[in-house]
Amino acid sequence: MTRRIRLIADDYGLAPGVSAAILDLLGRGRLTGTSCMTGFPEWADEAKRIKPLCGRAAIGLHLTLTDQPALTGRSSLAPEGRLPPLRSLALPVLRGQIEARDVDAELDAQYGRFIEALDRPPVFVDGHQHVHFLPVVRNWLLARFTDAASRPALRGAPSLGNAVVAPKVAAIAAVAAGFNRSMASAGFSLFAPLAGIYDWRQPERFAPVLQAAVEALPERGLFMCHPGHVDETLRSRDPMQGVREVEFAVLASDAFGASLARAGVEIMGGQE
Repeated sequence: MTRRIRLIADDYGLAPGVSAAILDLLGRGRLTGTSCMTGFPEWADEAKRIKPLCGRAAIGLHLTLTDQPALTGRSSLAPEGRLPPLRSLALPVLRGQIEARDVDAELDAQYGRFIEALDRPPVFVDGHQHVHFLPVVRNWLLARFTDAASRPALRGAPSLGNAVVAPKVAAIAAVAAGFNRSMASAGFSLFAPLAGIYDWRQPERFAPVLQAAVEALPERGLFMCHPGHVDETLRSRDPMQGVREVEFAVLASDAFGASLARAGVEIMGGQE
């Protein structure tokens, strides 16, 4: 019996080279879908390119609260108009140094730009640097999506299991503690466990992590990836650069297609 796996590329809209690579892989049938960053000036044009794929590919919203310009300008979240580094987000929110209403306003703006450009709500929601696991974002999700008919699926937490796990996996799981349970209780559908976590400073680790997903990722799980082509825009916005070319090459390769065939695995379509 054929098993299916869900492959989602993060960061559509981050830079033209990233968006082009993701569109290429969607066209090859090597991705289930992608999550979109809607806060950049290029978003309107990138949305036009991906809009024809809505319905065939799973198109989601990549909530962004770190390291990029804020759509809402200056606030307690972005005193200089730029979203803070991750290390300067979580604790200040908990301590009341960042107002939850300012976080809500930024997320509302990103969600609104998604709807405006694509004429539909996101199929799923996740977070850049996993910010959707933070309590302030959990509260926004619960308040924003009270109607079951428009409620998106959510990216769930990684599984710790009983084996020794990498520190990065453990750290993300700690931030996500209780997320799956609370969001499922509120009526959200979750894609879990989350796979695809590795130290991107070691690009050679991507192919083995992907192969492990081909061999063992359950159908409700989700493998996140970050393919892209490096351009000047990406260099100015994000430190994750050359590894995106590596991920693209692996996902586009004949070897990956052959590994899927050997394992009797198919990549899920956007409506599954």
